[in-house]
Amino acid sequence: MLQNTGKLAGCTLFITGASRGIGKAIALKAAKDGANIVIAAKTAEPHPKLPGTIYTAAQEVEAAGGRALPCIVDIRDEQQVGDAVKKAIDTFGGIDILVNNASAINLTGTLDTPMKKVDLMLGINLRGTYLTSKLVIPHLLKSRRPHILNLSPPLNLNPVWFKNHTAYTMAKYGMSMCVLGMAEEFRGQIAVNALWPKTAIQTAAMDMLGGDGIGKQCRTADIMADAAYAILSQPKDYTGHFLVDEDVLRGHGVKDFDHYAVQPGHPLLPDFFLDETPENLAQQMEQHGATPAFKPPPSPASKADVVMTMNSSDFSKMFAGKLKPTFAFMSGKLRIKGDMTLAIKLEKLMGRMSKAKL
Repeated sequence: MLQNTGKLAGCTLFITGASRGIGKAIALKAAKDGANIVIAAKTAEPHPKLPGTIYTAAQEVEAAGGRALPCIVDIRDEQQVGDAVKKAIDTFGGIDILVNNASAINLTGTLDTPMKKVDLMLGINLRGTYLTSKLVIPHLLKSRRPHILNLSPPLNLNPVWFKNHTAYTMAKYGMSMCVLGMAEEFRGQIAVNALWPKTAIQTAAMDMLGGDGIGKQCRTADIMADAAYAILSQPKDYTGHFLVDEDVLRGHGVKDFDHYAVQPGHPLLPDFFLDETPENLAQQMEQHGATPAFKPPPSPASKADVVMTMNSSDFSKMFAGKLKPTFAFMSGKLRIKGDMTLAIKLEKLMGRMSKAKL
């Protein structure tokens, strides 16, 4: 566990999607320093399946020692984002840190992804991140410790991360491209970095994707909160990095990661876009009782060039030299379908094999 140092005391963090999950965990970590938290999320009324609202999250932030401003925000809506930014300035006098955490996920292939889902992912992940950054940056430029942290992966262009869910990857990588561009655009003025988990994190979204049994393969959101805290404690010239939570914490002296595990000692599921392929992820989930909703489609079975059909008794006779392949074929005991040129070669080979009594 990374201890709080007080470096975020008095800072104002604008966190999208902070009503639950990783966003809320980051908010609570900063709140322990006495930070101000703008909880910018859509959930104002309790959701039948998802825990928490902006108001319950605000209560937790204040109980942890921070000040909270819950704002109903759909980050696709420029007016709503602008209103929340204005409320933050009016309430806290400025914004020091932006955490772009809100995200949408749909892990389906091109033909199975409705355009409504494509628009949702691009609208929240890419456009929402860009829009929120655009509206907050003028205030970050006035801060003494300005940071933008996007919860997005390293830009890994291995096609394996595109083939099963192209739309999601494009949308998520859009967040990472914001880091790539804005880090250079505002170098020396604002620190802009990306953070991604090494393993699956237990959230409501992961529970829905992975099904029963997935939780024990995950770490809690606390590991992301600790890593985010370490990054946001850096000076503004620490910028342009694509960071992984475990690596960040190891760099800060953390050696024991068991306390971050939902079930210490249980094998952990690696996250997307890093080393493991989707096929391996699905296999690991199934080995531990989960049913991955994002299991990649099976590869199409290769079509045989030649199909040979024969009962076991005649097969034994033929290879014992008691039944000639030519007679077996002519009498219908041996049926060969497919490439006839190859079939003839096989028939001759079997003849030689039977003579040698192999």
